[in-house]
Amino acid sequence: MTTREIDNELELLQGTLDLLILQTLAFGHAHGHAIARSIERRSEEVLQVGHGSLYPALQRLLKQGLIVAEDGISENNRKARFYRLTAKGRKKLFAETSKWQRFSDAVARILAPLAEESK
Repeated sequence: MTTREIDNELELLQGTLDLLILQTLAFGHAHGHAIARSIERRSEEVLQVGHGSLYPALQRLLKQGLIVAEDGISENNRKARFYRLTAKGRKKLFAETSKWQRFSDAVARILAPLAEESK
């Protein structure tokens, strides 16, 4: 994943894309392009998901049994592979979301100036 501008490039921790895909699929099944677009839209275009990152991540999640895939027809009447979350994927999403929240809260505490330090 990258930002649109090289100056604002974001490095994501390993597993973050997987978590974002699982969260996107929690809303229902979707094909790859729709998953990428949802992540981009929900991040207000800060996160851009390239095919070179998305499809290996989807394959990894399939292999782990966190998602399943089935062929279908997209809204543009094209053949597409649709992915959906499994029960195992929902459990993983819950566990990883909790870990991520604890992590981001800890980072926010470190980045926020303490009352004594700001005097």
